[in-house]
Amino acid sequence: MQERHLYEYAIVRVVPRVEREEFINVGIVLFCKRLRFIKMLYTVNETKIKTLYNEADTKQIQQNLESFQRIAEGARNSGPIALLEVPERFRWLTAVRSSVIQTSRPHPGFCTNPAEAAQQLFEEMVL
Repeated sequence: MQERHLYEYAIVRVVPRVEREEFINVGIVLFCKRLRFIKMLYTVNETKIKTLYNEADTKQIQQNLESFQRIAEGARNSGPIALLEVPERFRWLTAVRSSVIQTSRPHPGFCTNPAEAAQQLFEEMVL
């Protein structure tokens, strides 16, 4: 029997007009403390975003999501947050913020393979 691991995940959202609080799910970030695992998956559906706000800057949104992903990965050239330990990076990525890129509250789950769990959540919640 394979060992099951506790993980946390949050849905990554684009909120084109923060004052309206309308959002589109664009990705997930999944964290497993025991395995020191963190993964962010995302996609930018320009048509969906423009449906909420036609003047949304999708290139800037793409760049911001790329930054989120580099921080999750711990990329050395992505600033001091990316150099933090995995739990701190996850907490920073999922902190409450009032910006175009936001996340849901973290949710728990159990899995045997966090990379597979991340892909499954991405397909269920985003695609």
